[in-house]
Amino acid sequence: MGLAALAPWLAMLGFGAFHGLNPGMGWLFALSLGLQQQRERVIWVALLPIAAGHALAIAFAAALVLLGSRLISLAALQWLTAAALLLFGLYKLFNYYRHPRWVGMKVGLRDLFLWSFLMATAHGAGLMVVPALIGMAATEMGQGAHAGHGMPGGASILLAVGVHTLAMLLVMGVTAWLVYRKLGLAILRQHWINFDLIWAIALLLAAAIAVLMAM
Repeated sequence: MGLAALAPWLAMLGFGAFHGLNPGMGWLFALSLGLQQQRERVIWVALLPIAAGHALAIAFAAALVLLGSRLISLAALQWLTAAALLLFGLYKLFNYYRHPRWVGMKVGLRDLFLWSFLMATAHGAGLMVVPALIGMAATEMGQGAHAGHGMPGGASILLAVGVHTLAMLLVMGVTAWLVYRKLGLAILRQHWINFDLIWAIALLLAAAIAVLMAM
C-alpha cells in the first residue's frame, strides 16, 4: 500500500482518536453516569452504545460519499465538501460555547445510542472525516479504472468506519478510566481544555485539507 493509499486510513485512525478524546463525544457523559451510580462497570457499558451511535453518524457520511461519487465527479464532491466544512467550521468557531442538549442523566442504552448519533451529527463529526473518505473513494476509483471499472466499492470505506470507531472507543475508554481511577474529577476543574474551540479549528483544518485535495 502506497503512501497516498495509506494516508486516508491514518486520517480515519487519527480522527477516531481525536473524536474519542473530545469529552463532547461521550466519555464525559459515561464517566458522569459511572460516578452517579458509583460503579465503574456503568462507564464501560455506556461507552458501547455511545460508540455505536457515533459509528452510525460516520457510516451515514460514508454512504453520502459513496452516493455522491456515483452522481457527480470526485472533484466536484471535494469542492462541495470543502465548502460545507468551511461554512460549518466558521459557524462552530463563532458558536463554540453553545451545546446541543437532548437528554438528562437518566438514560438507557437506546437513549445513549440516539444521543451519540445526534451529537456526532450536530457537531459535524461525519463531515470532518469526509475528506479522508473521499481519498479512499479516489484510490478505489483509480484501482477500479485500472481493472476496467470506475466506480468505488464500499467494503474498504465501511472497514475504515470500523477502524475509526475502534480508535475512538479505545481512546474514550482509556480517558474515562484514567479520570475515574487515577486522576479524579479535580483534574477536569483544574486543567479543563476548551475542546469546542479546538473542534471548530479542526473543522477548518479539514476544510483546508479538502481544498488542497480538490486542487
